[in-house]
Parts: sequence; structure tokens; C-alpha cells
Amino acid sequence: MLRLIGDHLGRLQRTDLALRVGVGRVKAGENRRAERKKKLTAGSSSRWAGAMTRASENQYQLSLRCLYDERASLGRAARAIEIRLAVPCGERKGKARGYAYQGERWAKQRRLAMLRTRLARVDARIESGRPGIVVGGRRLARVRHSLADAGLTEAQWRQRWEAARLFLTADGESGAPYGNYTISVDPSEGGVAIVLPEPLRHLANAPRGRYRLTCAVGFPHRREEWLDRVTANRAVRYDVVHDPARDRWYLDASWATETALLPTPEELRALGGRLLGVDLNADHLAAYVLDPQGNPIGAPLTIPLDLTGPASQRDGRLRAAISRLLRTAREHGCAGIAIENLGFGDARAIGRETMGRGRRGKTFRRTVAGIPTAKFRERLRSMAFHAGLVVLAVDPAYTSVWGERYWKTPLQQQNQKNQQTTVTRHHGASVAIARRALGHRVRRRPGVTAHDRRIVTRRATGQAAPTPRACGTASPPRTASTPLPGGKTRPRRSDQLALFPTSKTVREVTGPSPARLATVRPTPANNAKNGSS
Repeated sequence: MLRLIGDHLGRLQRTDLALRVGVGRVKAGENRRAERKKKLTAGSSSRWAGAMTRASENQYQLSLRCLYDERASLGRAARAIEIRLAVPCGERKGKARGYAYQGERWAKQRRLAMLRTRLARVDARIESGRPGIVVGGRRLARVRHSLADAGLTEAQWRQRWEAARLFLTADGESGAPYGNYTISVDPSEGGVAIVLPEPLRHLANAPRGRYRLTCAVGFPHRREEWLDRVTANRAVRYDVVHDPARDRWYLDASWATETALLPTPEELRALGGRLLGVDLNADHLAAYVLDPQGNPIGAPLTIPLDLTGPASQRDGRLRAAISRLLRTAREHGCAGIAIENLGFGDARAIGRETMGRGRRGKTFRRTVAGIPTAKFRERLRSMAFHAGLVVLAVDPAYTSVWGERYWKTPLQQQNQKNQQTTVTRHHGASVAIARRALGHRVRRRPGVTAHDRRIVTRRATGQAAPTPRACGTASPPRTASTPLPGGKTRPRRSDQLALFPTSKTVREVTGPSPARLATVRPTPANNAKNGSS
């Protein structure tokens, strides 16, 4: 029955999507949604039609954004090649360097012509407002032409193709029974009832044109949150998905959350909360816990990150690494996690021109392209929100360089008694990231003594500044907090704490060492998943 409903609604939704693409790029009120919904209602129901038109509009807008991103990427790649082609072979003009030999230059000219052709094709699609959309996935459609390489038979591919083109999505509605009138789940028994489309109403086995499934479902993941919503009749969206490889049906529940007011870095320091700095690398995560004053606490943390294999395995390993980060943050009483606001969009677009050549350059580009910056940020943002932690994304400029120069050696001295602990430049980068999120300077203040048995704690926040002296004094220049002569390390009385100016917005913190800070907000939808045989 689920396959029958999904096939019928899938055909209607694909027809509506084609009509929406035909309308083109228009304003929100001119996309003829009411007219399209009226036609779909005759073959389904008003609520099914609303879900289909909403899905068509979302898919159309997403495809347009992908075209914009592709145009920007192709433009950057073409401009990078044009700059280098303007310089003769083996020469350099300013920062632009010509290609090494004529053969490489000729190959780049061919690539530039190909990029311009692709760019013209993308521009034409954007101007017409008709992006190319393949319901079921373009990648799966291409697999049909190489079944042997994919290890699939034609029947297996057909099952995956038909499963990907099903449409079984019901939007939630506040005030409806259990938060959804089209697909309702009884929280006490786990029974599922689906409102059948109009042509299939004769197959109903329950009142008011409904079909009740014979099996019960349950949500072991975040069941309490789901129960709170359905018992209060608050909106819950349901998606039914079929996995042909396991021949199982899954019911996904999602709902919107209220907008959370996240604390600013100044509020985090005022509350005295610790912060966990994380440096994302190609094969591991380097992390360090910092106190509100910006001092590293305890031993460094290294979490292996294997991102090889199928996409499902890579995503599972990434979630496991993030879960370990969250456990570490809770164990140390951290109020949030600091990461780099990093993205390799430009590097992936022009990496062939700026990241070396030959085998070494290709290996380095593959390593950079394999770092899941966006996926890590989104997964961490969602999981940290439900763990009650704040995620702060900071400017990644010079974190690795300054972390190695100013923090690697002190961290090694701090952990020299533990022979099993290895401190790398990435741990220094994690300290730099956390300090920048707290609003402190990344570089250590000169004149700070090393770790000593008599000095358990020391100031290393980079907040001390000398008081301006009156004109006419003859005292020699000195660095901030220069110790008094003798064995004591007490700073001079002329030194004072000069905190950075208070930021007017959450997104930017100004001061002697600029630290552009962005607060990552939680995703608007929460998901819970269940499998039913």
C-alpha cells in the first residue's frame, strides 16, 4: 500500500515540479502555486497538494542556488587561468606567474575554453530560469549506463530508482490530531494511519478514507521530545522512505524549534564558562580545553577521523567524533565549542592554479577537498544545540601558524610529565581558536614565565597593556608586564588590564587583534528516525 500511494503521489509531484520550472524565475506571489494546488487536489487531497507544491518550490529554489554557486566557481577558475595566461612562460609579473613550459600553457588554454563553454551554459540556464532537475538524483540516473562498474543488476537499479522517486511527505499542522492530519501516529500504541488520495479511497480500511498500517512504529531516538509535541497536538512533519537494499520502510519525524538566544563571548567570559577549541584536520580532530582567561587546562585531545569508504560510513564516523567532542565538553564543564569558520570553496575552484602542480600538488588538493568543513560545522551545530552547548565560529586566519609559534612549546612543557601525550601544532591551533572565540589575543604576551612548581597559575591572556607615561620621562622602552628585578614575577604597578572594546554585535569583535566572530545558530528542524518492517 505504501508503494502504491508513493507512486501515485510521486507522479503528481513530478508533474507539478515540471510546471513550476516552466513558470521560471518569478516573485514568490507569481509562481501560480494556488492554481497548481487546485489541480493537484483533484487527484490527491488539499493537504497532500500543499505538501507537493511546497516541495516543488523548495526544489526549484535549491536548484537555482546551485546554479549560482556553479557560476561563481567556474568564474573564479576561469579568472585564475586568465591571469596566468597573461604572463609569458617561465616569467613573473607581480604576483602572477606564467606556466612553466609551452605544453602546460596549451593544456590550460584548452581548459579555459571548456570552462567558458560551461559558464555560458550555466548563464543561459539562469537567464531562462529553468534549472535542470532530476527527480531521483542525477548520480543514480548516470549509474544506469554503467551497471557493471556499480555492481548492480538492472532490476536492482530499477528498485532504487523507483524508491527514490516516491513521494510520501506530509507537513504538520498545529491543532490537528497528534500534530498531523495526513499521517498520524498514535503515541500510545504506535499505530500509523494515512489519509489516502482521492483515487485510492476505495482501499481504505479505516473511517474517513484512511488506511491503517498493520505494524506499529516507535521512535527510540529523542522519543520524549516527540511525545511532548504529539500529545500537545503541535505540528510534526512525517516522511516515509523506502530502502530497497534492506527492503525496509522508515518513518522520519521532524519539527521546528524555537529560536534560541545564544550568549555572546562577553557573556561566556562573565559567566566563567570554559571553552573547548577544536581544530579540524584531514585525518583527526585536535582539541584543547581553555578557562575563561584563555589558559589551557589539562591534556590535549586527539580524535582520529577516518573519512574513507562509502558516504554512510563517513557520516557515521563524523558523528562518532562529534559525540566524543560533546562528551569531553560536558566532562570539563565547557559552555561551548569554538571552531574555525572555514570553507574551501575557492580552493576547490582554483586549487589547480594555486596549490602546486604534479603529484604533490594533486595529493595536497585531494587532501584539502576531503576535509568536510561544511558537513562538520552543520553536524556539530545541530548536535551541540541538543546537548545545550554553544558553537562559536571564528576567523581562521593564522591560527595554525601562531598556534605552533606561540603555544606548541609551552604546551609541551606543560605536558612533559605525561609520556603518552603528544602535543602537535594542531593542538596549538585549537588553543588559538578558543582564545580568539573568548576575545583574547592569539599570541602569548611577552615576559610570561614558563611553568614552575611555585607558580601553578599564570596570566597568559594577552590583556595587559602599559599605561602611557607623561612627556619628558627618560625611562627606557619595555614590553608589557616586565618583571621587577630579582626573583619575583610580580608585574609593575603601571600595568593595567585593558579589555577589548565591547562588541556591538554578536558577529564581530574588534580590538588590537581583530577576531571576526560568528555565532553558529542551531538548525531549525529536529529529526527523529524509526524503522518499521
